[in-house]
Amino acid sequence: MSDAITVDECVIHTLANGMTVLVQPMPWLRTAAFSLSMAAGTESEPDDRPGLASIVCEMVQRGAGSHSSRDLVAIQDALGIDRSSGVSNRLTSFNAAMPADSLHKAMELYADVARRPHLPADQLDDARMMAMQELRAIEDEPASKVMRRVRQLQYGERLGRSAGGTIDGLGQIAQDDVRDYFTGHYHAGQSILAVAGKVDASRVIDWAEQLFGDWKTGTAKPPMTPDGHPAREHIAADSNQTHLGFSFDSLPYGHDDYFAMRAGIGILGDGMSSRLFDRVREQRGLCYTVSLSCNSLKQTAGVFGYAGTTPPRAQETLDVTLREIRNLTDDLQQAELDRWKVRIQSNLIMEQESSSSRASSLVSDWYQLGRLMSLRQLESEIESLTLDQIRQYYQDHPPGRFRIVVLGPDDLQVEANDT
Repeated sequence: MSDAITVDECVIHTLANGMTVLVQPMPWLRTAAFSLSMAAGTESEPDDRPGLASIVCEMVQRGAGSHSSRDLVAIQDALGIDRSSGVSNRLTSFNAAMPADSLHKAMELYADVARRPHLPADQLDDARMMAMQELRAIEDEPASKVMRRVRQLQYGERLGRSAGGTIDGLGQIAQDDVRDYFTGHYHAGQSILAVAGKVDASRVIDWAEQLFGDWKTGTAKPPMTPDGHPAREHIAADSNQTHLGFSFDSLPYGHDDYFAMRAGIGILGDGMSSRLFDRVREQRGLCYTVSLSCNSLKQTAGVFGYAGTTPPRAQETLDVTLREIRNLTDDLQQAELDRWKVRIQSNLIMEQESSSSRASSLVSDWYQLGRLMSLRQLESEIESLTLDQIRQYYQDHPPGRFRIVVLGPDDLQVEANDT
């Protein structure tokens, strides 16, 4: 560990093959967690194989090393591992939280998963069927369907591709595709292993060297360029509900003005004290739910919103919601900013009690920023925000160029300057 560096109690070590190991000791906890991420997201899929990254993510967990698929599940349960996995536009990630004593064995298991999976050909059809069922479930869930389409409009058809893929794409995936994708994208180059909890940093780095030090390296494709554009679409549906999805351009995490932007979106859409919840849902009774949130990719970002209402109230719901977003700076109040700061600080406190949350944050910081932001730094950034900073940002960057998708019986009108 002689070449490791320590930043605000987090140890950073880079293996010779390019893997970055991040370790955050949290000695007051009884748990440990890790997140293992590789540059194997949807951006790396062939154009005609949407869903391949997710299929591979599933297949590598169906037996690895000396363990069958059933063995892996049994061992994980015996170790008390709470696990998950997922695919984003750039990364495939495996996450695990457990009693601290189980960490070493858990790391051994996931080294097998990432490096030595069986990829059983006789289970591909089963994995495909599961993926197709999930896609069909989305088609039956209007809110998910709407937001999936909004994401495509925001980032472009390719960058905004859903990790679940398409029915046609899943149907074309063959065993050779699975093996080729695994061989080409599961490697140490640009991979990140973040570990947090009741751990000894030196020991964790020694384990990482033993388990991943001789893993092959590789390169990842450069990030795709977003090619989304303002648009309005209506998806006709014979329904007694109308689902509204919308988005607009924003700033990626790491931009100098990110927190000023984020605070404004928080005032608008974070929780039941937010403006949209109060002014659209509570005061006017226009909808049964309304939300607004930030999404950040490495090369671009967007703010995404959703409202669920009835057809007679849909037009007014859309009009009032967009007006509140456009007019955020008209009557900003210190109390609104103070409430948002308390909400964020509460989340930071809870993260200090969660090894899994901290491990995920370490990966996000390293991937998005190329550095780590300590909880103290983050708290300082939040606490120093002023209304003038928020007001100045939104006056210089007024929300507009909306992507709007309406799912319901009737199309809606949108002001020309909104798209």
